[in-house]
Amino acid sequence: MHRILLLTLTLAALPLGAADIYSFSLLPTDGNVAGTPGSTIGWGYSLTNQSSTYWLVTSGLNAGSFQNATPNLIFDFPDLAPGATVTVPFNAAMAAGLYELTWGSSAPLNFTNTGTFVLSAQWWNGNPLGNGTFVTNAPNASQAYAATVTPEPATGGTIGLCLLALPFAFNYRKGNSI
Repeated sequence: MHRILLLTLTLAALPLGAADIYSFSLLPTDGNVAGTPGSTIGWGYSLTNQSSTYWLVTSGLNAGSFQNATPNLIFDFPDLAPGATVTVPFNAAMAAGLYELTWGSSAPLNFTNTGTFVLSAQWWNGNPLGNGTFVTNAPNASQAYAATVTPEPATGGTIGLCLLALPFAFNYRKGNSI
């Protein structure tokens, strides 16, 4: 009888949060963003607390290092009630999303930064801004990303001028003049 009571007390003391899960995804979902030299690009995110019991408290975000760009953490570190989801698309004007990156004006075309966002979180047995208390650390979640420098898009005027110049270039190669 004492063994059963001891086993029951031991199991009751174990943090149940270890079995709880959450999902973390990037916007865009493939993690690939691109922009021209000097432009600001970034990632949004979606988080879902799949626990039916515990609050998810986000506590850290690591992105590694970036070259040819200035990174800026814009993540708002939300706390999610059991079953809650939050989705925040990247919006440079409102500094909303997960992370933003401003390419240097001399960033080489087709240069790509790659890495992994690693999100840290905790499980709490109630609202962390209320009476909630820490239960245990949640497992880290990670998402791969890539950011690529792209050329300036051609404008209709640039394309039109190129098309107008083609007959002249063609005739010049043939040795004819117009």
